[in-house]
Amino acid sequence: MDIQELKQLIYQGEKVDIECKKADSSVPKSVYESYSAFANTNGGYIILGVEEDKTKKVPEERFILQGIENPDKQKEDFWNTINGSKVNVNILKDEDVFVVVENGTSFLVIYVPRADFNMRPVYVGENPYKGTYKRNNEGDYHATGHEVRGMIRDQSPEGNDNIIIEYYTMDDIDQETFRKYRQIFEIRNDGHVWNSLDDKAFLEKLGGYRKDRKAGVEGLTLAGLMMFGTGQAIREKFDNVFMDYRNESEITIDIRWNDRITYDGTWENNLFNFFTKVTPKLTEDLKKPFKLEGIQRIDETPVHKAVREGLVNMIIHADYLMDAGVLKVIKKKDSFEFTNPGILKLPLEDIYRGGNSKSRNPHMQTMLRMVGFGDNAGSGFPTILNTWKNEGWVKPELIEDTNLNQVTLVMKMEERENENVIENVIENVIDISEEQIKRRLPEYSRKKVAKAYEIVRMISENPKISIDELRIALDVTDRTIARYISELKNKGIIQREGPDNGGVWKVSLFVFSSDSNNCS
Repeated sequence: MDIQELKQLIYQGEKVDIECKKADSSVPKSVYESYSAFANTNGGYIILGVEEDKTKKVPEERFILQGIENPDKQKEDFWNTINGSKVNVNILKDEDVFVVVENGTSFLVIYVPRADFNMRPVYVGENPYKGTYKRNNEGDYHATGHEVRGMIRDQSPEGNDNIIIEYYTMDDIDQETFRKYRQIFEIRNDGHVWNSLDDKAFLEKLGGYRKDRKAGVEGLTLAGLMMFGTGQAIREKFDNVFMDYRNESEITIDIRWNDRITYDGTWENNLFNFFTKVTPKLTEDLKKPFKLEGIQRIDETPVHKAVREGLVNMIIHADYLMDAGVLKVIKKKDSFEFTNPGILKLPLEDIYRGGNSKSRNPHMQTMLRMVGFGDNAGSGFPTILNTWKNEGWVKPELIEDTNLNQVTLVMKMEERENENVIENVIENVIDISEEQIKRRLPEYSRKKVAKAYEIVRMISENPKISIDELRIALDVTDRTIARYISELKNKGIIQREGPDNGGVWKVSLFVFSSDSNNCS
């Protein structure tokens, strides 16, 4: 990062991912609170050597770049502290802490990534309930007890749904729901050895009933109760969790929804009933082909499957042990929205890439998969992405709200912009090669040249590609992709036209001329 990039960060003003601090001759104690907050939320930059005058409105006047004294000493002090007992864990690499200098004025920059789920909570001191911080637009704040307990639960590779719910037995299973599930299971798994088991043994195989021999207790698990329990039993134990489906495809000023499924006393409001009630309503308006496989009619499409996958994902990734939460499904005229309590366990880029699943509720996932709902571990979200891409619709979006502790999946059935229009923007860029990149960036290593080439190639193929999409495709950090983009811009290889949202990239044609003498 050079001084220009640093100024760009600073003059954005303190945002959810940027914290500026005055630091004359020593590292402020509040740095470690910000470190905890960024690590437990979505990462960000801590910049030392910047004083804020909140009476000023213009960023260049509001943020005073006064610098710090003894940057090397402060950097050393920070490392000594972060590796000591001040915080419970150090998640930083050497390259995450660096000094930026301009005309003798120094700034210490600390990039804090989001901590892995098995490392959270990251906290100051010895007590996670007192020293855990999170980040919002107002700055750093103490995480609540529920938030800390949620992070601790998420550390478990086994998920959350195998815990035994004390005092809940087979008497708390809704027999009609369970009978319906077993019928579907038998049809889809004809001849399966589990079909001959009694209900208790069958549920135990699914992970819905468990014995803890060490503790000497047994009973329904969270998965068993939430999926198949009576509504009364679920409400007694989980009165914090609500299920809500709304059809808002034809709403008006006077009509808030066309159809709704929520608890109204007419059905046992367990997850399996909710799933089977909502699924046909979600897909009833989707186009159905007439196709025969042998003598069997196939009347669904990949879109049907992708929409169901969205519903499955909501259920298996929800945190049912939070202080409050809603499993909310909204069907609109041209989109579907699925919201569940609980933040993401994995970084967004890992989820979009697929192949790695960290479900909070793996036993619920198994229960649904055994009756034909849900893909194999790690493939569910890529299935949704690929289906939407094949349909020519905009990419589905995962929206994480770390303040409300919830995640929303938005699946819009809106066409992407015409690719022919996009291609016209780049004016037939041709003959891109790594060698030509190397001529313009001779200081780059072979590995860095290859990365830069990939960025330019992807931009030339899709001028509307976002920096986040580039970062995900290349599997690099926010800081790394920002550095590449800045250097490619400075060398005149790429340029941005228009705003961050709605603008396009352009590749300089002369850079890739077959005549290398045209390259300056």
